[in-house]
Amino acid sequence: MQSTKRASLAANIGCGVLAGVAGTVVMTAFQKFVEMPVTGRDDSYAPADFAERILPVHPNGPEGRERLNYATHFSLGGMWGTAYGIAAAAGLSGQKAVNTVFATVYTGDVLLNVALGLYQPTQWSKQDWIVDLVEKYVQAQATGAVFDHFLDPARRS
Repeated sequence: MQSTKRASLAANIGCGVLAGVAGTVVMTAFQKFVEMPVTGRDDSYAPADFAERILPVHPNGPEGRERLNYATHFSLGGMWGTAYGIAAAAGLSGQKAVNTVFATVYTGDVLLNVALGLYQPTQWSKQDWIVDLVEKYVQAQATGAVFDHFLDPARRS
């Protein structure tokens, strides 16, 4: 007999954070081994720029900035995962959850970065838009796959 008990919101969020970090690993590998070799784009320091804008942190030297960049990159991925965990707690899963979370979080990400003066999407090229959308959609897909197939607390209860 299958249990009708749902996993707690906290369990869904915790598993979502882990899935988001895993999704960020996938996105980072995609960036380094697929997108950047194809486009010739250099490393982005957008995560570090974001952290420096909203937090009282200003690393000394390139190594400190790179550490801040990766820490922020993976923290933001965990936040995307949090959104997936909340969607799962609301009963969404699979592509419906991935697409809902992607649309919501991506829109918020762009609007927040525009408000902070970090993004100017009206000046982005077609390639800039494609790279940004594809990479973050890869992250969303990987987050959803990891959560749904490995971490979903409802599947383990």
